[in-house]
Amino acid sequence: MRRLATMTALVALCACGGGGNAAGVAASTPAASPVTPPSSALPAGGKPDGWKLVWADEFDKDGLPDASHWAYDTGFNRNGWFNHELQYYAAGRLENSRVENGKLIITARKEALSTMADYGGQQYSSARLITRGLASWTYGYIEVRAKLPCGVGTWPAIWMLGSKGRWPDDGEIDIMEHVGKNPGQILGSIYTAAQNWPAGTPNTTSTTVADACSAFHNYQLTWNAERVVIGVDNRNYIQLINPGDGDYRKWPFSAPQYLLLNLAIGGDLGGKVDDSALPQQMEVEYVRVYQP
Repeated sequence: MRRLATMTALVALCACGGGGNAAGVAASTPAASPVTPPSSALPAGGKPDGWKLVWADEFDKDGLPDASHWAYDTGFNRNGWFNHELQYYAAGRLENSRVENGKLIITARKEALSTMADYGGQQYSSARLITRGLASWTYGYIEVRAKLPCGVGTWPAIWMLGSKGRWPDDGEIDIMEHVGKNPGQILGSIYTAAQNWPAGTPNTTSTTVADACSAFHNYQLTWNAERVVIGVDNRNYIQLINPGDGDYRKWPFSAPQYLLLNLAIGGDLGGKVDDSALPQQMEVEYVRVYQP
């Protein structure tokens, strides 16, 4: 369901008398200029004209992902990940995250990495790459070209979180989510303290990319002071408009966010896992960030 917030302009007028008006003519008050809210129509997709590349990874060096671009998120391995997910996220392990032939490959496997110091009993391994502490952005056009897994129980995501670290207060932007039990159904979501799934007010919409698991597609975010817009292959399908009232619960997107790439297994959205379908991979050709 798409929920669009619109900006309401409240204009206060105050006319003050001027004691120096010798002619005794009342001072005139200029008419207030109306404030026009942004259009609720989805803007055209694709990179905005004139925006320039400010950060990228083209995945052109084989081996582990570039440590100057990507860190590993492993913080909840021992205690278990969110949403009842079943994976252990490995750090610096080629079997789960590697660059090969111009692509980043994140692989989920049926295996128990019980010798790891932070092992939490998981029967699956995968990887969760993040730019936190290395790169974050306030506004921009982000494009990730990827091919997705379709094994039942897989749950790949390309998304962003507020750098301040509070959820949902600091916002979440899901540029792409996909679950293997619904092949070709792409989910885009924009979460705030006012709009999120635990509160029963999610801002989520789906679109169909029939060959998402057999071909590469461009998953895109356009984010400025006016709105957050998500699209695929230059076709936008969900947005959130800044209400313009300064309420952080409705619009936390004037502060930095960092990028995440991960392949989860099972959980509330991923569902039951088909072990026979594993291993499964999400392949990424590039990540590019543009700004005005």
